[in-house]
Amino acid sequence: MTIPADPADLTAVWFSEVFGLPVTAVDLLDAHSGTTGRARVGLTGHSELPASVFVKLQPFTAEQRGFLRRIGLGVAEARLYGAVGGELPVRIPHVWHAACDPADGSFIMVLEDLAAAGCRFPTPTDPDVLDVATSLVDELAVLHAAYRGTDMSWLTPAEGMRRTPTDGELAAQRTHFIRLGLEQFGDEMGAAFQELAELYIERSGDVIALYGEGEQTLIHGDDHIGNLFVDGGRTGFFDWAVACRSPGLRDVAYFTCNSLPIEVRRSEQDALLDRYLAALSSHGWDLAADTAREQYRLFSLYSWIAAVSTAAMGEQWQPVEVTRPALLSMTAAIEDLDVLGLLRARL
Repeated sequence: MTIPADPADLTAVWFSEVFGLPVTAVDLLDAHSGTTGRARVGLTGHSELPASVFVKLQPFTAEQRGFLRRIGLGVAEARLYGAVGGELPVRIPHVWHAACDPADGSFIMVLEDLAAAGCRFPTPTDPDVLDVATSLVDELAVLHAAYRGTDMSWLTPAEGMRRTPTDGELAAQRTHFIRLGLEQFGDEMGAAFQELAELYIERSGDVIALYGEGEQTLIHGDDHIGNLFVDGGRTGFFDWAVACRSPGLRDVAYFTCNSLPIEVRRSEQDALLDRYLAALSSHGWDLAADTAREQYRLFSLYSWIAAVSTAAMGEQWQPVEVTRPALLSMTAAIEDLDVLGLLRARL
């Protein structure tokens, strides 16, 4: 089958091939482009067809398309959906079709239209954000326990994330984003932000090497609140492009430090961490509390790096109304958790 590169290529003939059922008409309900291209498409035809689907495809601009091809996020997500989209033990969009061509970086995913299914998309200001977080840690425990010690030969991280911590080109790219963030936000964010940025720029390879410590499993890798949905009372996950092998606490820290309001995180993070560990234990994985808390502090740094890098790229990656709150939350978290002290002790 072909891999459509543009919403105009999402024809009735192509969807008929995808579903193996006659599609007589398509209606492009919405289309926009950011990190990837996205389209909601209404379908008319056979009675067993979904009324609408959500399609992820290549970005619509040549510049963004070239960037995505270099780092391979679209290909990585399509591969994961194609390999295990029907068996992940957490709520994800139903996968109707996923295909990619690593040779040219093209990809396509035809997924459940979550909005049409009645799901909602939470925000940090929702009155039930703690309920979302509570469900999230329960779901993460299920995911992490399920893939503990498994082969996962089907898991192929994005091309731009496969290199080693000592890879000079990758280290330069990582520190470039932090340098940009330091220039743009250093004065505003304060001394701890500046010191951490400078330490990371100097020792990025050593810092990244710490992330490999601990027993690894399958993690989502990017579970900020913008990549989550709620189905009934259950938190679900989409955007699996950076799924990889890592200690599960990376997912826990990424969400709580990035997406919870600062005061909610401060008051609830210990309880959420305890709940995660208890749920993990109920699925057969006993992780020591002191080990978990040190991993939590360490991986808050990972989330901080992601927030700084995204904010530094501005509207090219995410709207400022998304990046700025995350940057403020993450800067508060690295101060509260004394991440500088942890790194000085470990490095």
